[in-house]
Amino acid sequence: MKRPTLALSLLIALYLVIAVIALWRTIDTQAMDLFSLGVIPVLIGLYLRASWAGVVLKVYIAIQTLGFTALATTGIIAYQITPEDVKVVFNGQEFPLPLIAILVLSLLAFQWWVAFTASTKRYLSE
Repeated sequence: MKRPTLALSLLIALYLVIAVIALWRTIDTQAMDLFSLGVIPVLIGLYLRASWAGVVLKVYIAIQTLGFTALATTGIIAYQITPEDVKVVFNGQEFPLPLIAILVLSLLAFQWWVAFTASTKRYLSE
């Protein structure tokens, strides 16, 4: 398998967008965000088809899962205390929490699925 599968290609494209945004944010704010910049070693490993890329991919997704779990737990606790203060606002637009939860769960599930498919393992082992 010389080329990545469609699912892996989509994941690489997603990670490339995240890396560009992370680099832009780092330059703009002069502050490093390792949660976002952590995607760069994953991209390098996937591009080079390195033997360690599968492990780094799974570790990166695990870190994302832990981060989003902590954020969700904090949100649930805050919602129990003051429900009117728990909202997501970006550029003056308020987004519904169930929609964000579904989006995040879908993205995490997609990443886990791609990381553990046999085709990804074959792609990285050749």
